[in-house]
Amino acid sequence: MFVRKIDDITDTEADIKTENWRSKRIVLAKDKLGFSVHETTLYAGTVNDFWYANHIEAVFITQGEGEVEDKATGEVHQLEPGSIYVLNNADKHQVRPRTEMKTVCVFNPPVTGREVHDENGVYPLIVEED
Repeated sequence: MFVRKIDDITDTEADIKTENWRSKRIVLAKDKLGFSVHETTLYAGTVNDFWYANHIEAVFITQGEGEVEDKATGEVHQLEPGSIYVLNNADKHQVRPRTEMKTVCVFNPPVTGREVHDENGVYPLIVEED
């Protein structure tokens, strides 16, 4: 067992900040658990295009409101605290927070923390060496 606090992650190399969002990577591939966990804050009024071609992601909304659009179908889902959306089919999607949204994200396979979104919104698949 191990215990981490979000304050242990804040302002470290595991705290990734962009104009649109901030992601605190709490559990990473190096922890050897088979998944990673992030607290991600999406800023109000931003438009965020993502495509996790190499990962499955579950996103649980804990605070704020917005919407997620499935780019393949155009279907839009409203998001609020208690909502979850799961990207289980390399789903291209767009997240549009109306208010600041806090989420808990789980990735499989786990991310290392070194990934950055490419021009298509994709994280490359980086594997931790044993």
